[in-house]
Amino acid sequence: MADEQLPELTRHYEHFIWNSARWEDFKHRDDDILICTAYKAGTTWMQRICSLLVFQTPELEQPLTTYSPWLEINGQPIEKLRADYEAQTHRRFIKTHTPLDGLPYRREATYLFVARDPRDIFMSMLNHMDNSNDAAGEVLQANSTRSRVELDEIPTDLASMLRAWLTTGCFDWEDDGWPFWSLFSHATSFWKFRTLPNIHFVHYGDLLRDLDGEMRRISGVLGIPVNEEIWPSLVEAARFDAMKGAADQMAPDVDWGGWKDNSRFFNQGGSGKWQTAFSDDDLAFYEEAVARKLPEDLRRWLHEGSRV
Repeated sequence: MADEQLPELTRHYEHFIWNSARWEDFKHRDDDILICTAYKAGTTWMQRICSLLVFQTPELEQPLTTYSPWLEINGQPIEKLRADYEAQTHRRFIKTHTPLDGLPYRREATYLFVARDPRDIFMSMLNHMDNSNDAAGEVLQANSTRSRVELDEIPTDLASMLRAWLTTGCFDWEDDGWPFWSLFSHATSFWKFRTLPNIHFVHYGDLLRDLDGEMRRISGVLGIPVNEEIWPSLVEAARFDAMKGAADQMAPDVDWGGWKDNSRFFNQGGSGKWQTAFSDDDLAFYEEAVARKLPEDLRRWLHEGSRV
């Protein structure tokens, strides 16, 4: 339709860890798959699913992150990442953490937006920060013009950290997400365009509840037929225990030493840990903040999942 509203690139996201300007001069392909997520929302899980569907085998010759590096990260030279993607002859599945208003939108590409209950993301984020390698932080800083967040700036108690995360932003137009970025703004940027035929929503909780069914749905979205003879082996390879057991090959950024412990990147893989970690005051503070930030339908989907 001529009056169809399409996403527009209106923001530049520059963080200590990543920079959306790294999309400049990237050579797109019509069949590109963009795996679009906030942090700790199921990025690596979706990368693994895409690898299984694209290659039709559980076996990988190289670490997963080599096939699907994070294009925006300051940890590697952008020239290398662009060249690596350009050299790929298979269908590409590209990892991005940039909100939709910071991405160059392509009608031909397929966007897989993956989300998770924000409370689970918060709990996983704490493990993520504790497992981050200090040396990797130095690499990021060396390639960034933004100041890094020092560990002594981060509250050590959960209640203070939750409040800082919900009330402080890293970008002028965001008021939450510190020390990273706003997953609420990130989700909203995609939610606005959920009716577009090339933007598809996947929820972490749905993957937990019905991995087989969700993988079949994603297979259909990507136009990749299901081969029933090998399908059980693909689903098994996408399960949490299988990925954790192959952490050195499955974890992101293993090619430049991003983690103290690659296995710990796959910490628990479930949902609901916040229920025993949050106090009543924590939960009330969270619910009030999220009610202000999100429309009811998006808030309900982030918390409960089910297909959009």
